[in-house]
Amino acid sequence: MDIQSSRKIVRFQNGVLQEAEDSIVSEHPLTIHLNGEEFATMVCSPENIRELTIGFLASEGFIRRFEEIKDIQIDESKGFAYVELHTQTSTASHEFHSKRFIGSCCGKSRQFYFHNDARTARTSTSKLTLSPSQCISFMKQLQDDSLIFQETGGVHNAALFSADEMIVSRTDIGRHNALDKILGYCIENRISVRDKVIAFSGRISSEVLLKAAKIGVGIILSKSAPTDLAIKLAEDLNITAVGFIRGQSFNVYSHSERIVLEKKAK
Repeated sequence: MDIQSSRKIVRFQNGVLQEAEDSIVSEHPLTIHLNGEEFATMVCSPENIRELTIGFLASEGFIRRFEEIKDIQIDESKGFAYVELHTQTSTASHEFHSKRFIGSCCGKSRQFYFHNDARTARTSTSKLTLSPSQCISFMKQLQDDSLIFQETGGVHNAALFSADEMIVSRTDIGRHNALDKILGYCIENRISVRDKVIAFSGRISSEVLLKAAKIGVGIILSKSAPTDLAIKLAEDLNITAVGFIRGQSFNVYSHSERIVLEKKAK
């Protein structure tokens, strides 16, 4: 399936209405069957569906490693993913995991919304530090790589970086889906994420911050703003949240010790 299509529209510009061609992002349903049971249906961009499925299951706490998957079959034309795990876990327990939960840990107020967040979000142990120029460079690379957004304006983009380079970037109409595709890629390719960085096109909401924690990174970069709950969670989960990366400036909202100035040559 194509991730975008062309459509005739009427555009108003410079006081004139005229026909034009426009690129429109595609949106398709995906239904995941887990161990023979219908598990979840989402809408997504129709590419990297295998990674999305794997990442979503990991994000929901059903798998941690790729080896836990016995079989995975993707029917992209009909929008179905069929996954069989070595452990026959019932999807009925997902209703419990989706209930709100507020707990505490080490005396800190860890205000997770759902039980599966409390089970799967990880406190970062990353020792990675970035310079300001790296933060700015990574965001520029993400934006330069976001060709579908440039053509349609209708998708979110996320990328995983090491200290030296971009490892993978993914696009989706759903911000959560873009991050789940990154997680699925890492799980299937056995990529350690401890000292990696997520660059993200949208705002850092609490849900996005928790996705970053589930992936396992210690730094998340964005061109947009964080929410107050996202900052609280970032403080609690030892994640450095950097927002408003625009031009040559940005704001560090949590754990600023990971952002260090370059040493000037003497």
